[in-house]
Amino acid sequence: MKNSHKHRSPSLVASLIPIFILIAGLVTIILTYGAGAVQDMSHYILLSAAAIAAAISMVLYRRPVRAMRIGLLKSAAQVLPTIPILLMIATVAATWMLSGVVPTLICYGLESLNPSAFLVTACAVCAVISVLSGSSWTTIATIGVAFMGIGSVWGYNPAWIAGAIISGAYFGDKVSPLSDTTVLASSTCDVNLFTHIRYLMWTSIPAMGVALTVFAIVGTTGNHNADQQSTMMLVHLHEMFNITPWCLLIPLATIGLIVLRLNTAVTLGLSSILGIVGIFLWQPSILASLSSSADITDVATAIVKLLVTETSLTTGDPTLDSLISTGGMKGMLPTIYLILSAMIFGGVLMGSGMLSRITHSITKRINSSRSTVTTTIATGLMLNGCTGDQYLSIILNGNLYRNLYRRNGLEPRLLSRSIEDSTSVTSVLIPWNSCGLTQSTVLGVATLSYLPYCIFNIASPLVSIATAWIGFRIRRVMKQVAA
Repeated sequence: MKNSHKHRSPSLVASLIPIFILIAGLVTIILTYGAGAVQDMSHYILLSAAAIAAAISMVLYRRPVRAMRIGLLKSAAQVLPTIPILLMIATVAATWMLSGVVPTLICYGLESLNPSAFLVTACAVCAVISVLSGSSWTTIATIGVAFMGIGSVWGYNPAWIAGAIISGAYFGDKVSPLSDTTVLASSTCDVNLFTHIRYLMWTSIPAMGVALTVFAIVGTTGNHNADQQSTMMLVHLHEMFNITPWCLLIPLATIGLIVLRLNTAVTLGLSSILGIVGIFLWQPSILASLSSSADITDVATAIVKLLVTETSLTTGDPTLDSLISTGGMKGMLPTIYLILSAMIFGGVLMGSGMLSRITHSITKRINSSRSTVTTTIATGLMLNGCTGDQYLSIILNGNLYRNLYRRNGLEPRLLSRSIEDSTSVTSVLIPWNSCGLTQSTVLGVATLSYLPYCIFNIASPLVSIATAWIGFRIRRVMKQVAA
């Protein structure tokens, strides 16, 4: 009986211990240091929880090392491809700022947009661009950064601005046929892509309607005017940068690359190159201030430095100085460290068998469409928190519930929609999820700070649950015995 404990599955209580440790650690950080400290300190908790999960699994339940390795490899396969994209986002942010693209967009926005309609406009524009690009990350890293600058000048709370930008970007990402998450959710559930998108509209449009209504009310009730501050900022921007419509060729060219459906990292890399060219063409004074001389070696060194490290310019306006400063690839490293920590935590939970134990416990005795959809959405939220990656969460959620939906006579498109309404749009609300980490870094607003203002992202799962409980457009098909 020497090997009687070999390959035993962990109990539900044991499986929940790492989750409780994670939650307790995060609550402690928030109560002690504030929500803004989560991104700086949560990797310690993630790694500690992962170590405890591995110890419980391997010592108490004799889980083989091979199983842990397989779990880590599965997690890494989903997470590691995002690292080059994160680095490219950092270079786009730096080159678009110093080439004058973002300052030009800020100037034109301050001169043409209505301050009271700003949040609605930001949300709608980000939604359109995200539909065209299929990428919320690209949308937020480009036009989203410009909207942050415009809204800050008009006195909007940065958390509200980030909420409007993220709401629009994730609506577009969710319903775009070019979106990788949309394609992944439909393919995981064996649903035609456009059938999936059409079915999504019944929950996405009402959720977006709620978001736009809230943003409109906030804009009209606040005191947001193009006052002396915005006038002075325009003066400083014109003094520091060459504000010209030619700068808009770079975002237009980027949209063209997106239409060609190039790889996201390639698109962002080419966009960064265009930004570098723009610095040479339209911002020679900026280039001269960054380089010690006109020598080609010094210029090349300056370009590499702005891509890799922090770059700051002095305009005489502290608010503007903070807006136009860039972090380069170095500024993205804390986010990458935290994503890798989340990857390890998710991989250990999968390899230890704890994640499957938790999810299978949730699915017991589920037979109605109401409980099935509600549980799917709750599981999506849990997976986003446990795995730290939306792609992995989508795949796991689809594989977990595919047979359950078939057994309960529910259409597979209902499963794919429930996954999108929960997993895809809520990933950005988790502080240690790759999406939440990335967007908080790009926009400069802590995840837990902007979370209450991401109206679309919050409304989507609620509308989906409400639709299921009402029974609207939910059809039963012939029940099948699960394979």
